[in-house]
Amino acid sequence: MKNLDDLLGEGVRGRYVLVRADLNVPLDGETITDDGRVRAALPTIEKLTGAGARVVLTAHLGRPDGAPDERYTLSPVARRLGELLGSEVALAEDVVGSSAQQVVDGLADGGVAVLQNVRFDPRETSKDDAERGQLADALVELVGTGAAFVSDGFGVVHRKQASVYDLATRLPAYAGGLVLSEVDVLRTLTGDPRRPYVVLLGGSKVSDKLGVINALLPKVDRLVIGGGMAYTFLAAMGHSVGDSLLQQDQIATTKQLLDEHGDKLVLPVDVVAADRFAADANTQVVPSDSIPQGWQGLDIGPRTVERYAEILGSAATVFWNGPAGVFEFPAFAEGTRGVARAVAESDSFSVVGGGDSAAAVRTLGLDEQRFSHISTGGGASLEFLEGKDLPGVAVLEGRA
Repeated sequence: MKNLDDLLGEGVRGRYVLVRADLNVPLDGETITDDGRVRAALPTIEKLTGAGARVVLTAHLGRPDGAPDERYTLSPVARRLGELLGSEVALAEDVVGSSAQQVVDGLADGGVAVLQNVRFDPRETSKDDAERGQLADALVELVGTGAAFVSDGFGVVHRKQASVYDLATRLPAYAGGLVLSEVDVLRTLTGDPRRPYVVLLGGSKVSDKLGVINALLPKVDRLVIGGGMAYTFLAAMGHSVGDSLLQQDQIATTKQLLDEHGDKLVLPVDVVAADRFAADANTQVVPSDSIPQGWQGLDIGPRTVERYAEILGSAATVFWNGPAGVFEFPAFAEGTRGVARAVAESDSFSVVGGGDSAAAVRTLGLDEQRFSHISTGGGASLEFLEGKDLPGVAVLEGRA
């Protein structure tokens, strides 16, 4: 697929470049609590502005349900982007209306503008091709048919949406540096990775990870399980899990996985249990096969951390997606901290699969440079590893 270097080689000074970025950051009111995705977007933006392009960013934030919602305005993102770039970033008050046109028309060479949350327009996520096409046409009209499109929001390339897929069929389309690097890394994992190849999967529900578990088990040497979904596996083994998160309808499925791949699946041997789901709950470390009634497991225990760290430390390739426990509460963050440190300190080719895992690395104050790659797209990463075709990648490769 054509990439950013191809576009820069053609010359972009004075040319509008519409960039689909992933700026879906967590907010506490108007405060960004993790600006990792904003910082990840910088290299592509700076290459374009440095070459004199007029950069127009489209992005989404949260789930505003197809209508303007002040809780999901991109105002904090535009402000933070301006701070990081060291220059003013104009923000349109709408997606493709009069404010957007005014902001775009006012851009100088090397300038950056952000259109308002693209999901404020219901056509962005429509299942109807014609409706999505209308929004894509309106976006093209903003910048003119002489513009180029750069897809750099890896976190959304698994979605067939107007600003991800349909725009790439209407303008000369290029993969941004972020998308290109993400695809290259994931193809390394799905190709012939160095062994031992160990995958650590966390998260709350088995059902959310079942597709990728089934896809990975034949390929990996060990699949290490953490997070809330571990308790469904433990229950399938006949263990008491107390009041821990449990997907009763997945027990038969997990039992089959254990029967067929028990030599590869690794489960907690102890857990940090709490008497309620709260930061200040009473806690105790208990064996994973005998969690008391009225208590719930909220983190892996110290023996499990040691066991997981040994497996991860001896791996040549590691993919990690999903925290080991409720890392947002300090009392239940040590499991995630322990496995993250083990990955960071190993000599492996290590990939952190976006989402909560990437947030945990930053929240826990770990050195991001110790990991080979930190993905910006958890869902997209998992779908790629599952073997699904990602619409936003397929269209860039001319396969759409």
